[in-house]
Amino acid sequence: MQTRRKPILKEYHLGEGVTAFCTTRQGGFSKGKYGEFNINRYCGDEEEAISKNRQALCTLLGISDDLLLMPHQVHQTEIAVINEQLDANLEGVDALMTNVSGVCIGVSTADCIPILLYDPVQRAVCAIHAGWRGTVQRIVEKAVSKMSAVYGSHPSDLMAQIGPGIHLESFEVGDEVYDAFAHEGFDMESISKKYEKWHIDLPECNRLQLMSQGVPANHIAVSPVCTFMQSDSFFSARRLGIQSGRIFTAIIIHQ
Repeated sequence: MQTRRKPILKEYHLGEGVTAFCTTRQGGFSKGKYGEFNINRYCGDEEEAISKNRQALCTLLGISDDLLLMPHQVHQTEIAVINEQLDANLEGVDALMTNVSGVCIGVSTADCIPILLYDPVQRAVCAIHAGWRGTVQRIVEKAVSKMSAVYGSHPSDLMAQIGPGIHLESFEVGDEVYDAFAHEGFDMESISKKYEKWHIDLPECNRLQLMSQGVPANHIAVSPVCTFMQSDSFFSARRLGIQSGRIFTAIIIHQ
C-alpha cells in the first residue's frame, strides 16, 4: 500500500480568487538531496518520486496532472502564454502567464528568485524565474510589459510576491557578475554590497524592477526566506549542489 504524503506548502495572499504558494522540502517521496518534495525533472531526481510528488500536489490543488505546468528554464527571458488549449511550448521558457482558470503555472528554483504576479482586474497571473542572468536581462520588466500587451493589465493593479531565494548576505559573486549588472545600468549602491567580495541583492533588484514598471511598492511582498541559510526547509543549489531538488513557486486562478 502506497504511503500517502501531503506536500507542505507556504501560501501567499495575493488577493481573492487565486491560490499562490511555494513548496518546501517537506511532505514528499524524494530521497537524499532531493528529499522530500521535488517535481523538477531536469535535476536528476528519480521519475517515480517525481510522479508521486506531482500526484500529491495535484490532489491537494484539486486538479489533474495536465493542468500542472512548469517550463524547462534556461536563464533567458522567453515568456510563454498559456491558453485554454494548453499547447504552449514550455522548452527554453523562464516565465508563464495565463488567464485560464484551473491551470496551475509555476517556476522551479533553488536560490534563483521566483516572482508571482496577479492582476485582479483582468484576472490574469504570471510566474517568473529570475536568476542573476534573468535579472540582468530584466525578465520581470518584460513580463509586466507582456501582461499589459496580452491582457491589458495596468501595472498599478498588479499584486506581486517575490518568493524564497538567495539573499544579499549569502550571494557572493565574481567581478564579472557585478560588472554585468553595472553595465546594464542598475543602481549598484541599492543592490550590492562589498564584503571580501561583491554580493548582489537579487530580491531587491527584482523589487526595484517591478516598481520601475509602475507596480506600487505596497503591492509587492518579499519573502524573508534565504534559501542558502534555510536549506533544511528550502532547496539551495549553492548549499546542496546542483544535483538536488527544486522549489516550485506557483499560482492558480479559481473559477
